[in-house]
This record gives sequence, C-alpha cells and structure tokens, in this order.
Amino acid sequence: MLPFSAPHDPVPFPPRRAPMNEDDVAAWLRDHPGFLAGRPDLYRLLTPPRRVHGDGLADHMAAMITAERAATRHLAEAAREGGGFAARTQSAVLALIASRDPAETVAQEWPVLLGLEHCAVASEAPPAAHRLFLPAGSVARLLPAGRDTLVRATPTELPLLHAEAAALVLRDALALVPLPGAPTLLVLGARHEAALPSRGSSMQLQFLAAALAAALARA
Repeated sequence: MLPFSAPHDPVPFPPRRAPMNEDDVAAWLRDHPGFLAGRPDLYRLLTPPRRVHGDGLADHMAAMITAERAATRHLAEAAREGGGFAARTQSAVLALIASRDPAETVAQEWPVLLGLEHCAVASEAPPAAHRLFLPAGSVARLLPAGRDTLVRATPTELPLLHAEAAALVLRDALALVPLPGAPTLLVLGARHEAALPSRGSSMQLQFLAAALAAALARA
C-alpha cells in the first residue's frame, strides 16, 4: 500500500489586471509630467481643448501645432523630391524611343537626364557592351524576396554595381528589368538623397525598368 501524501496546494493564478479608465490615465500622466514632452509626435493624435486657459495649456497647443507643421513639412519635401524625380524619369524614357542601343543610352545619357552619378544595365547574362556583368545569383541576393525595386541609403557591393563610379555613389536604387532569360537589373547611383528619394520613387523605378525592358526587347 502506497504511503499517504497530502495533495499539493494549487498554484494561484496571477490576479487579472483591470483595464485602465480615464482616471487611471490622468493619474499616470500626473505622475509622469514629462511623458508627452519627450514624445512630440503624440501631440498629432490628441484632440485639442475648445478653450485654452493658462500658460500650461497654451504650451501644449503650441507643441501640437509644431508637431503638425513638422509632419506637413516632411510630406511636402517628400512630394517635391518625388515630383522632381518623376519629371526626370519622363525625359529618360523619351531618350529610349530613338535609341539604337538602349544599354548605351542608359550608361551615357541617363546620368545627365536623371541627375545621377551613374546608371547601368547589370545582368547575369554573359558580358556585353555597355552592361555590367553580375555573377549568378546576384539579383536574388541583392533584391529582397517579392521586391522589384529597392532604394538603398547605405549601398553595398559598390564596385560590382557601379564600377568606376563607385567612389561617387552614396545611395543607389535597384529595379528588376522584366526580361526573359538571365536576371537583369537597372542600377542607379546618386551622391545626394534628393536625387533618389526613398519615398514615392518605386512607381518611377518600375516605369523606368519596364520602358528599358521594352527597348531592349525591340533592339
């Protein structure tokens, strides 16, 4: 017969925390008066009071206005940069229409038309004139899975992608050229951020790559 043993005491569940109400939030903010000051972006989410009384609330209203102006300024700057790149993209595509050698046009004419330091067609196909040769698997390694375009603020493998212009390139863009056969990239290199904006440039990069693919297929 087995010896008798007392049952173990049940492990108590941790007490369930009640959801915070408005009074809890207000009390927490009173205990942490510098919380909003350290997170000015939150002012854009707050609804301002209908009337302002006292310097404290006036300061909060001023902070909300400052945060909103900063957000608007950033949007305006991104739109201005994206619009400039879109206009330059149209000029580059027009240059392809009369081109007999699209890869040469990209290498020789596009840097001026796009305001960039370097432009090139890079392919895993055998070496050819006016094209950069990429080792097998390079395109899959450089472009994240599921992405057709990529703007890189800190580009890598500069000698491979930008050849003699590598020392001039501080940011670049890669776009998959939709061609059958060996994977092919459009490679663009810039010295200044405004020349290759990270916001709003994906559509223009896809447009350039598609136009280039059509020109290469025609040639």
